[in-house]
Amino acid sequence: MQRKFVVNLLFLFAINLIVKPFWIFGIDRTVQNTLNSEVYGEYFVLFNVSLLFNILLDLGLTGYNTRSIAQNAALLKERFPSIFIIKLILALGYFAATFIFAYSNGYNNERVQLLFWLAVNQTLVSFIQFIRSNFAGLHKYALDSVFSVLDKVLMIVFCSYLLWFQNDYTFTVYLFVWAQTLSYILVFIAGLILFFFVAKPLRFSFKDISIIQNIKNTLPYALLVITMTFYYRIDSVMIDQLLPQGEQEASVYAQSYRLMDAFSMIGVLFAGLLLPMFSIQIERKENIARLLTTSFTLIFLPAFALVVFTVVNANEILTLLYTYNPAQGPFVLQYLMWCFLFISGTYIFGTLLTANGSLKTLNTIAITGLILNVALNYYLIPKTGAIGAAQASLFTQLLVVVWQVISVKKIFNYRFPVRTVATLFIYSFLIVVFIVFTKNYLSLIYQLSGLAILALLLIFGLRIVSINDLKILKEK
Repeated sequence: MQRKFVVNLLFLFAINLIVKPFWIFGIDRTVQNTLNSEVYGEYFVLFNVSLLFNILLDLGLTGYNTRSIAQNAALLKERFPSIFIIKLILALGYFAATFIFAYSNGYNNERVQLLFWLAVNQTLVSFIQFIRSNFAGLHKYALDSVFSVLDKVLMIVFCSYLLWFQNDYTFTVYLFVWAQTLSYILVFIAGLILFFFVAKPLRFSFKDISIIQNIKNTLPYALLVITMTFYYRIDSVMIDQLLPQGEQEASVYAQSYRLMDAFSMIGVLFAGLLLPMFSIQIERKENIARLLTTSFTLIFLPAFALVVFTVVNANEILTLLYTYNPAQGPFVLQYLMWCFLFISGTYIFGTLLTANGSLKTLNTIAITGLILNVALNYYLIPKTGAIGAAQASLFTQLLVVVWQVISVKKIFNYRFPVRTVATLFIYSFLIVVFIVFTKNYLSLIYQLSGLAILALLLIFGLRIVSINDLKILKEK
């Protein structure tokens, strides 16, 4: 199991480290620099609004599908047409909730029009994720990995043309959104065709579709996702609502959020692979300790180094990336990067709890986190703007990850190996020392290169990952 995890993780990293950083820093960042801060800030707010209710597109069906198919592949043929039709019905509820929210908050026609296309995109994303969940459940991880980046590849092609190779018209936020729409449509069609070729499911039928039972089974997942989505995404929406210059302040928040979101790609990759693997081990009553320790160690090593590097060099990094650099930007970035470290932990421990079906525990944690996050945002945003929103996120994510770790320890009687804890502490200390003492002597690129070399030396020197551990790649 560990061999399969490491092999597929390396493949995921390879394709994602090529594609997604270019999308985030080459395309999305360029779009923000091309558009004025208010226009991009409005797009960022509406994008997050489109995410608030996207659980209504799914009601936890995708996560439930991945877990159940991984444990019993025979369910695939009867479940795929049933869930697909349910999702078509749920899309109507998603659009209704999104636009009720929009009109209740006084959005004008221009905002509503842009939100419509963003909602269309979220609907397409939801169906693509459902198709991918079947690939993951069938343990076709390479196929799932390819489809995890295919939409971004197409967006890079379309947006590159619009940004750099077309001078006949002015680049607008609508062109940006429509390029995403076209990419999602093409990926959805390709995924659907390939799924029918690989799985050969039964033809669509309304007969014996257990809609009520499916939704009943997935409601705990739905509650978890919607609460997590709100405390992840409500920040920018509240900035827009609570501040006179909300769009501009949301743009400042978006600058740093982009970096945190980019780095969180690491955790998303881990979670996507770990969910079916943890599910199988739990179903077979195997010991999850080794896979849990391996996955946490592998995510902590790059995450901690990236966090410290970014926190220490926050001002320089933002100056390098953006043409608009307000004074509060570095502080927002510093808080959100520590937030990213805690989020990385939730991708491991939260995924294990999900695989175990510990949804009551997860929902209790998520609802508490949402209440804390909203309360802190209401208190802090009017005082310090985007900085307050970042602080609220930090406190929320700290609470969530600590609670999840305690829950895992209690449910699985899991303890971190003492040696692992000791070596990670030494690794962390030496990483901090290197970054702090080289800040004033090395440029960003040289400091980052030196950091990568030092991290590799420490990983093997401290035997955090040994040569023998890598032999796991050759196991059959």
